[in-house]
Amino acid sequence: MRTITLEEHFSTPAFRQGAGRKRQELAERTGGRLAKVFEQLADIGDKRLADMDAAGIDMQVLSLTSPGAEQSDAAEAAALAQEANDILADAVKKHPQRFAGLAVMPTAAPDKAAQELERRVRHDGFVGAVIHGHNRGRYFDDKFFWPILEQAEALAVPIYLHPTMPPQAVIDVSFGGFLPAVTDMFAGPGWGWHIETAVHILRLVLGGVFDRFPKLQFVIGHLGEALPFMMQRVDIMAPALTKLQKPVSAYLRGNIHYTISGFNFPAAFLDMLLEVGVGRVMFSADYPYASMAQARAFLEQIPVSSADREAIAHGNAEKLFKL
Repeated sequence: MRTITLEEHFSTPAFRQGAGRKRQELAERTGGRLAKVFEQLADIGDKRLADMDAAGIDMQVLSLTSPGAEQSDAAEAAALAQEANDILADAVKKHPQRFAGLAVMPTAAPDKAAQELERRVRHDGFVGAVIHGHNRGRYFDDKFFWPILEQAEALAVPIYLHPTMPPQAVIDVSFGGFLPAVTDMFAGPGWGWHIETAVHILRLVLGGVFDRFPKLQFVIGHLGEALPFMMQRVDIMAPALTKLQKPVSAYLRGNIHYTISGFNFPAAFLDMLLEVGVGRVMFSADYPYASMAQARAFLEQIPVSSADREAIAHGNAEKLFKL
């Protein structure tokens, strides 16, 4: 069975010296598992391919790791995006059967971001884009960013919305008051990342993005960032209130795709499957933050038919990303 994973990360020298510097310095200070992760992020060559082979992963769709370019100013983001996309294009060119690419964009400058996306898709064969959450507190329902969304729809490529930390004001109010390490985990991978991403998706829906760009497709990870559990509840925001063309859940089932990305949780997986249907569920490992081998084992254990397992493992990704 072919396997394609979709939320798989790498880093670059400019990222490690800029947007990712604090995390890089923390890894160097603390060593251990975090240092290993940053070593793995820096490699998109033989070592990564060996890890993929050992875990039974045929292809990774690669994207720059968090926080991406969204927390950088326009000039820094442009330089970061160019370096990252150049490095990724080279890796894809060397290993076209093993790697595909999601373009990082200087989203602080939407027109330039749209141009970068078009260039990478048309000339380097990238299969979509990645956005790491809000741009310094501004969400992509803001019409300021719509040139990017318009371009993605025109190119018929999806956007992967990756989690990021909430805006600082939200961290202070909702996640503060604890030891710094607790706040960081609470606002980050312990809870806040995922709720932040769910809020962003709902903002896109409520802001009319998918009425304006009905063919636009987003992808989110971690079994839907808690949205499947709330799928029926969000419809109390009815069209009579929202002035949208459809109920909120219709957009969550028609414009959003969902990956596993390290959330190897059977009950939560089944909830997502029942809410959105197998055609919108895709495999992912969240390498190197999570184990490809554990993800592969989970894929073999989920209680679905052989045909559905194939769709989740590779078929749905092949269709959406044109792999």
